[in-house]
Amino acid sequence: MQRKKMFLYGAIIILGLIADQLSKYMILQHVQYLERMPVIPGFFDLTLVYNPGAAFSFLADAGGWQKFFFMGLALIICIYLLQAIIRDEFGAMGKLAAALIIGGAIGNVVDRLVHGHVVDFLLFYYHNWFYPAFNVADSLICVGAVLLVLESIFHQKRKAV
Repeated sequence: MQRKKMFLYGAIIILGLIADQLSKYMILQHVQYLERMPVIPGFFDLTLVYNPGAAFSFLADAGGWQKFFFMGLALIICIYLLQAIIRDEFGAMGKLAAALIIGGAIGNVVDRLVHGHVVDFLLFYYHNWFYPAFNVADSLICVGAVLLVLESIFHQKRKAV
């Protein structure tokens, strides 16, 4: 793969990581634990919560071993995706997706290393319905996952033709 393209995907990874960590730093500096700061009243607040588990607090009460499990899993996935980018195994959308996932996954690994848990702060809600708080890294991972699925669908169609 061309160096220019590798630089682009590396930059996406690094920018995603910086955006995630900078946003978490700002929240940690300006919001107290469990404090809620309305941004769009009745719909979106900034808050500060800690998640020792995975998505939707999966395994949050597992006793501590899950921190190392999720860190290891994230690093294995990052290595796989990075190798796939380098080996040119994805189309452009898949490479972008992989870079977003890697940036987000590393952001949450940094949280687990530094804080022992993931810092979440984006809270969407409506009346009594709440979507679990999440962060920029989680957003990068989700957007990347959707793009990777779309890449897979379109890639299959190209192969079939």
